[in-house]
Amino acid sequence: MTTVRISPFTPSTLKIMTYRFNDVPEVRSNLKKVSYLADEGIAGVVYLGDRLQKPVLVEGPAGTGKTQLAKSVAEMNGARLIRLQCYEGLDESKALYEWNYKKQLLRIQAERNLSGDGSWEEIEDDIFSDEFLLTRPLLEAIQSEDPVVLLIDEVDRVEIETEALLLEILSDYQVSIPELGTVTARQIPLVFLTSNNTRELSEALKRRCLFLHIDYPDLEREREIILTKVPDINEALSDQIARVVRSVRQLDLKKAPSVSETLDWARTLVHLGVDHIDAKTATDTVNILLKYRSDIEKTVKEFATDESLNIDQSSDG
Repeated sequence: MTTVRISPFTPSTLKIMTYRFNDVPEVRSNLKKVSYLADEGIAGVVYLGDRLQKPVLVEGPAGTGKTQLAKSVAEMNGARLIRLQCYEGLDESKALYEWNYKKQLLRIQAERNLSGDGSWEEIEDDIFSDEFLLTRPLLEAIQSEDPVVLLIDEVDRVEIETEALLLEILSDYQVSIPELGTVTARQIPLVFLTSNNTRELSEALKRRCLFLHIDYPDLEREREIILTKVPDINEALSDQIARVVRSVRQLDLKKAPSVSETLDWARTLVHLGVDHIDAKTATDTVNILLKYRSDIEKTVKEFATDESLNIDQSSDG
């Protein structure tokens, strides 16, 4: 039975907060139902993020399922996903809110044309109201009355100064707007931040989050991911794809193949009617798996000497 408690973020209204998950196995099972294969570690952090009402910072190499985790959690809960895509130069007008200046100017002009004697104080109270406020993803997430999963994607792309915009929301689930006051969350969203480790995040940001590192999956889990995500693929081919990709990742590459690129390669081989990967097939399709010429050249040389790819299948039996 789901436990309930009083949310500390709304003491004046005593809003009741219900937990989304009963236990870790339930999280793992429900993620699997939406085709996300989570291990105990991933499911455990998602569970604790809900129980402790803390954001989850997900780090790891690009393409290992960090963003998809937030999407899958939203899907399994029937919640709306609100996504803030981070980039260099992101500011509060794109992340939090901004005022609709054109509408404000029109309102000021209309007031003066109609009455001509309206005081500035009256006009100011009018134009700095919800009617003239343009909400952005962060404010939208805490204002929503429906279940929400907030995804702050690639947070390592923003400047360290911009991280300060996130701190109030991540610790208190509220936004301070000078003209309106403090906007407090109507419900506590599940929050996921993703990072590809392109720079070190601030201690202040990390302190407010639970930490989860998602690395490339092991052989068995990647094989299971391929079987789940790629229709009509057979177990033998999925096993070989997982083994080849694992060996490619062990090379000194500029960019190792991600899980999403592994799936693209698997779908490509299925569309081409491939039942077994040999050196020629691997070489002809390696551009699906790798995106840098130096990596491709290095990998093709490896394919040429890989015994498992150079077995003559026609001589079997």
